[in-house]
Amino acid sequence: MKFKPKGILTAGLITLSIVVGIVIVGLSGLSVLEPTPNKVISQYVQHPQPLALDPSHIVAKAAILYDPTNKQVLFEKNSNEPLPLASLTKLATAETALAQEAPNVSITITSADLLPGGDWRLHVGDKLSLFQLLQMGFVASSNDAMAAVAASMGPNAVEEINATTENLGLTQMTFANPTGLDVSTTTAGAYGSAYDVALLATDFYKTYPRYFELTQKSSVSVNDNGRILTSPATDAPLLSIPSLIAAKTGYTDLAGGNLVAIFDLEIGHPLVAVVLGSTETGRFSDIQTLIAAAQQSL
Repeated sequence: MKFKPKGILTAGLITLSIVVGIVIVGLSGLSVLEPTPNKVISQYVQHPQPLALDPSHIVAKAAILYDPTNKQVLFEKNSNEPLPLASLTKLATAETALAQEAPNVSITITSADLLPGGDWRLHVGDKLSLFQLLQMGFVASSNDAMAAVAASMGPNAVEEINATTENLGLTQMTFANPTGLDVSTTTAGAYGSAYDVALLATDFYKTYPRYFELTQKSSVSVNDNGRILTSPATDAPLLSIPSLIAAKTGYTDLAGGNLVAIFDLEIGHPLVAVVLGSTETGRFSDIQTLIAAAQQSL
């Protein structure tokens, strides 16, 4: 009788071991089987395929579709060729200014600020915040507003804008002014490659998303000491695209039509599309072609 408890205990332990073994095997099977679908989906979303798109379908001289998540080029056409940037320059000007000044800093308009175009009915002596001026510069592509932003940085603003892009490793970018307006009939105000524009847009959106996302608006209005100044968005043809995050236009005689757009391929997975040297209307159809090709690749 003394040995019965030991036998019962041993049998109980054996039974328990078998049960635990079954549970472990079951859990082991789950750990192997269950994550597989999620893993496949994750790989699929994170690594979109290069586009099977004929470059001749893009009107622009240069273009790129860039995946900033994986640092992968999904499509390119002459993407390393330096070309006139036109108002895409304003991304670099804004990034330089925001690194130095608070959004609510007051900036006084001078006569020199109105020389680029007089495109916003601003008056000498008007006081606007940096945020208001950037709204005008991004949504309506106001040259006067961006000239004032640059002037607020002091006499070395252009050198500082060049330093900003140099620090980002954008080796093809050079700036002669803060707006991108042509300096003459043969010299542009700024040059850069489509690849460098994609990297600049990626960094600007990562650092200052609030400002880039202003370009989702169909118009911009600012209160200039009681005067309401309003202008339509220059990227209006893209605003009906549901996946659009941000866009910036550019156009001069030397540049032709330029455009950079950030859109979601999948929720939380943005891609950057850039076209340089298209036409005034062709830049929009070029970007739409890149977006459609990316979505069809899923």
